[in-house]
Amino acid sequence: MTGRLQGKVAIVSGGATGMGGAASRLFAAEGAKVAIVDRNAEASAAAVAEIEAAGGEAAYFTADVSDEAQVEAAVKAAAETLGAATVLFNHAGTIVIKPFLDTTVTEWDWLHAVNVRSMFLMTRAVLPGMIAAGGGSIVCTSSISAVAATPMEVLYDTTKGACHMFARAIAVEFRDRNIRCNAVCPGFIRTPHGLREVAELQRLGVDVSEAAIAAQQGRIGEPEEVAKAALFLASDESSFVNGAHLFVDNAFTAI
Repeated sequence: MTGRLQGKVAIVSGGATGMGGAASRLFAAEGAKVAIVDRNAEASAAAVAEIEAAGGEAAYFTADVSDEAQVEAAVKAAAETLGAATVLFNHAGTIVIKPFLDTTVTEWDWLHAVNVRSMFLMTRAVLPGMIAAGGGSIVCTSSISAVAATPMEVLYDTTKGACHMFARAIAVEFRDRNIRCNAVCPGFIRTPHGLREVAELQRLGVDVSEAAIAAQQGRIGEPEEVAKAALFLASDESSFVNGAHLFVDNAFTAI
């Protein structure tokens, strides 16, 4: 059976751990040559070793995806190693959880750099090769936080709103060059990032207890569930899906 990404080269930013790691493993299992771009070299090497042990093909490129020179170098090295990317999963991101009046301009700038500028830099670096290859699919990790605000997360919510529109605007501008761009929007997911978010919100008095999460989205999600949604958007199975926001939140944003 041919994998759904057979013959494709996929770059996954933040692809070493969590949802990004799950996507890297799944994309490789579905036939893609996977380039992990992540600042954590040790975790990236472990992810590549796991993929190779399972019979897949992968390489990693260490970079801070908010840094222009590092992104350009990583994408160039990935193309030289595996070929031009026809799939890009803009997954890298982080969070600031603080009362709004305690946040600083430095934190605002840093979070926008990691969550939003990274998508701009990665997409800008990848697009010329993707267009030359005949087209491709870009998936951006947004969040329920793009449309459902949470106390203590004004900075994070704002960055995800930007990710939401970035995906849609890229889709509109590049549709006629055979480029699709969509966003995957997770709810609360069982990753180090997700569990840290829950713990810090609880500490600040926001009710994200197990019971509260159950009421909002039934249960906590698993990283593989988000990876499968990203796979659909990355693959040709979603050939007429463009500029869309796919919520992976078990009705959190529908209630």
